[in-house]
Amino acid sequence: MLSVLLVLAFGQRADITIDATKSKPISPYIYGVNHPDWDKMGSGFTLARQGGNRMTAYNWETNASNAGSDWHHQNDGFMGESNEPGLAVRTFLEGAQKHGAAAIITVPTAGYVSADKKGDGDVNKTPDYLNKRFFKSQAKKNGAWAFPPNTSDHAVYQDEFVAWIEKIRSAKTPVWFSLDNEPDLWGHTHQRIWPKNPTYAQIIANNIEFATGIKSAAPKSLVFGPANYGWMGFRTFQGAPDANGRDFLDVYLTSMKDAQGKAGKRLVDVLDIHWYPEAQGGGIRICFGDGKNDKPETQTARIQAPRSLWDPTYVEDSWITKSVLQGKPISLLPGVLGQIDKNYPGTKLAITEYSYGGPNHISGAIAQADVLGIFGRYGLFAATNWGLNANNRAELAGFHAFTNFDGKGSRFGDLGLRVTGESAASESVYASLDSKAPGRMVVVAINKTKSKRSFSLSFNGFAGKRATGYYLSDGSFEKAGPLAISALQGRQTFDLPAESIATIEIRS
Repeated sequence: MLSVLLVLAFGQRADITIDATKSKPISPYIYGVNHPDWDKMGSGFTLARQGGNRMTAYNWETNASNAGSDWHHQNDGFMGESNEPGLAVRTFLEGAQKHGAAAIITVPTAGYVSADKKGDGDVNKTPDYLNKRFFKSQAKKNGAWAFPPNTSDHAVYQDEFVAWIEKIRSAKTPVWFSLDNEPDLWGHTHQRIWPKNPTYAQIIANNIEFATGIKSAAPKSLVFGPANYGWMGFRTFQGAPDANGRDFLDVYLTSMKDAQGKAGKRLVDVLDIHWYPEAQGGGIRICFGDGKNDKPETQTARIQAPRSLWDPTYVEDSWITKSVLQGKPISLLPGVLGQIDKNYPGTKLAITEYSYGGPNHISGAIAQADVLGIFGRYGLFAATNWGLNANNRAELAGFHAFTNFDGKGSRFGDLGLRVTGESAASESVYASLDSKAPGRMVVVAINKTKSKRSFSLSFNGFAGKRATGYYLSDGSFEKAGPLAISALQGRQTFDLPAESIATIEIRS
């Protein structure tokens, strides 16, 4: 009778089964961020990416760069007023490696880099600006690499840039290289260099050329490409004239497989895409909302939006599902992973820019935690959030549910387990074992509903004897509170408040 009353009081109970008899590795590199402020954000992040629009015309020899459409197509010293070669990259790399994180460095491939730091507005005010305000950026140097580089030859060599990074990097953590940033938007973002977006043929040739240069200087490193910006970039490379009905990712993967055959080695190791959800709630795109000032419909849409990464039954409210997919679900990860298996097996998958918004609202914490769980479950190799900073308390809390749930550095495990019994609209549950600590299981449970919810965890192949739990809800982002857990007949049961996240460590 008591159990029935509990169910009535707290809503429908989630009966979850965790199968510990089989597991699959979770990549350690899914807990990443772009441009972390290590002093304020602390450790716990496993991957740092130096990317974004500023890297496309970055001149590593002097730290000059161009803002593109973000700020009047201006050349300036935003990346570093000092002319010390590679200063912006060196300081970024030192921060990542000091905190034990792998790093992705963006290599400019658009063909031109900034020649000055004048900060005088749009470079097109200068007649013949492409020759006067930019230097040619070449994939390979016809000659020996040197440091310091020759700054009087009006050219910048990206293989020389990579070779220098290989010399200064620590051997303790990986350093990888990305083939520029969102080339499917160059015709807008960097129209002074590329007045029109590249075609399929142009960007494929570009990536092959620059990947070859990178591999010549760092043969053991991984190369990420092509860093598509979003859905229409994946499908048509933003309306490229040579699309001819062909899916861009299919063509890209096939072309890179062919390039491997000709080169005798892989040139692109990781298919790299960006994902800023187009899902809306109350007419507001979720990744643009701050959370607190959102409409309730926007907050609800944000909590549900991670389902578009995987759920074949979920159709979000977006132009993608309405205009392109004609009411069908996005199911992004299974779709892209299927394209990889079909066209270039063995290629890893990364999402090196993403954001679900709500940086200081529980909806942002829930979405971020849910996304990390999904990334691990579907075998993503690497992921880096864009925009995360020390002021984004809710998003950071979503990370900490996996990376520092007890405030003492305890983390989710590295072996993912099969979970059944979830109702995707109401809850998500992710379970893991720890390869370095046998008998240790960590579970993340998310209550997406606006009412209290009971959870009951049962186990196959695991006998949990001691459980410690922590939970966070709206207003408790800095420090998770203790979670009351009961053990009864081999089950672990607990109640979660409305819209909250719990992390439970169970030991046999």
